[in-house]
Amino acid sequence: MAKPPSEVIGWLLASTEPAIRRLVRRDLLNEAGGGDEAHVLDGSIVRALLDGQRPDGGFGVNVYSKWTGAHWRLVSLVELGIPSGEPRALAALETVLRWLTGASHRGNVPVINGLARRCGSQEGNALAVASRLGMAEDNRVRLLAAGLREWQWPDGGWNCDRRPEAHRSSFNETLPPIWGLHEYAVATGDAGAATAARRGAELVLEHRLFRVLATGERINDEWLTPHWPPYWRYDVLQALVVLSRMGLAGDPRASDAIESLVRRRRTDGRWHASSRWWKPPPSSRAGEAVDWHADDAADRIVTLRALTVLRAAGSLLG
Repeated sequence: MAKPPSEVIGWLLASTEPAIRRLVRRDLLNEAGGGDEAHVLDGSIVRALLDGQRPDGGFGVNVYSKWTGAHWRLVSLVELGIPSGEPRALAALETVLRWLTGASHRGNVPVINGLARRCGSQEGNALAVASRLGMAEDNRVRLLAAGLREWQWPDGGWNCDRRPEAHRSSFNETLPPIWGLHEYAVATGDAGAATAARRGAELVLEHRLFRVLATGERINDEWLTPHWPPYWRYDVLQALVVLSRMGLAGDPRASDAIESLVRRRRTDGRWHASSRWWKPPPSSRAGEAVDWHADDAADRIVTLRALTVLRAAGSLLG
């Protein structure tokens, strides 16, 4: 891929968030490591995501509370490159692992018509977080990986739909497990996890990321819009990010999605992030711990991710 436009790089590096600047240097400018990851902890967004942590590691709400629970904060922190082994992140992860490996949660996986009905996004996101934070060898994390492999559907994905007639996987529930199993395989060398992640990726690729198999029609136009944060929801940019981490962004079946992403680029060379799935604080409805609009943080992140994907795919910006 041709080098990203210098004015876009300059805009990205003008971010007030050290995490964003570090990721730009690492992923777009080929600077080894991107700089001292400890500075990531100094950023206002990272500080806000860790703010209000209680002695038990949580944040005074249910671990899965949208979007201020530990589960969601950790996904954002890991994607911003928080250092592996960071004590506050590990304390928050403890609350997530207790939830996901507890008897009530593990016992709520009905098998209907031979298919395990499980919201794989929960285990998938947590598995990725734990693997990135250096906890992949923990027995509870191994349990998350084993569960996802056990619950994977024949088409390669996951679904929590309990209707007996449901027989195809959910893209929303499939992408996070792909990411989590891939991160776990990278951290541990687990071949079974790598195979399961690749099976999930094949499901996404055979649909060209957003098309109906039989007709080629778009499954959901909203998928073509970049979002930040994605949380548990599927969109094409997030799928391309995960595929690029697996070395699959250059697969010919991803070309439609790549072209769609390029068409979404604005005239100034940037991408805009939809905030449809969250509300800035203070909000009583799906409010976030931080305001991703501040300093154009969400736009900078999706622009960085789009450029990283295009670079991985070998695409020219032209």
